[in-house]
Amino acid sequence: MNNITSTLIISTYNWPAALDICLYSVQNQAVLPGEIIIADDGSGDETKSVIEKHQDLFKIPIKHIWHEDKGFRKSVILNKALIKSTNQYIIQIDGDVILDKNFVSDHLANAEHNTFIRGTRAMLSEHKTKKVIIERNITLSPFESGVGNWNNALRIPVLQWLGTRKEKSSRSVRGSNLSYWKDDFIRVNGYNNDLIGWGHEDEELAARFINNGNVKKIIKLSAVQYHLYHQGSSKNNEIDHALEVNRVINEGIKICKNGYSSTDD
Repeated sequence: MNNITSTLIISTYNWPAALDICLYSVQNQAVLPGEIIIADDGSGDETKSVIEKHQDLFKIPIKHIWHEDKGFRKSVILNKALIKSTNQYIIQIDGDVILDKNFVSDHLANAEHNTFIRGTRAMLSEHKTKKVIIERNITLSPFESGVGNWNNALRIPVLQWLGTRKEKSSRSVRGSNLSYWKDDFIRVNGYNNDLIGWGHEDEELAARFINNGNVKKIIKLSAVQYHLYHQGSSKNNEIDHALEVNRVINEGIKICKNGYSSTDD
């Protein structure tokens, strides 16, 4: 779709080196979003310094939305970021990915009303991650050593239709490669602030999108990103979050009670 105004939201927490290279890959985009919002879940001063450096480099606004570190509160900080967004369409990533230069334009080209987009990601090994951060290498190939799930790094526009499908399922939705209309986000009351800790907050949001009549559009051979290796977060609350996703699906819940509308900006 043409003439869509877009906001790129980047979630981050205390990995400034990763955010730095992520932002360099954003700067390299063939089509820039209208604004960038960093949803910062309580990082320290090093992350603030990285953001300030890029604010001076970019031709578009970069907003830094921060709250105090009180544990994993990604849902809350994403709601705070969305409150500050000023555009129609939201493209959402994590701050530990490197984007292909066509990432933003691919999301915008695939945007449709009554849908949200779920992309995929290639995975970098620990050794490869260290190397690309040191070298600040944002030009990667799926055929390089250290690239896992390499098929997710293929970008073949003429064959993209082969990797595109629609389904009414919230399964495997990840906020690292996700886009949606802001109006749809507000309609479901955004992320569920009660989901504290790692796990399934994106699937729970997607389930409410679907309960409100939206369809998940899966794209491959497009919107390529490379995920930097890191140790996983604590999964203490994962089971409870998974149960909440199932409850939302089984009961057809369309709106969360504690979400966007009750988030302090």
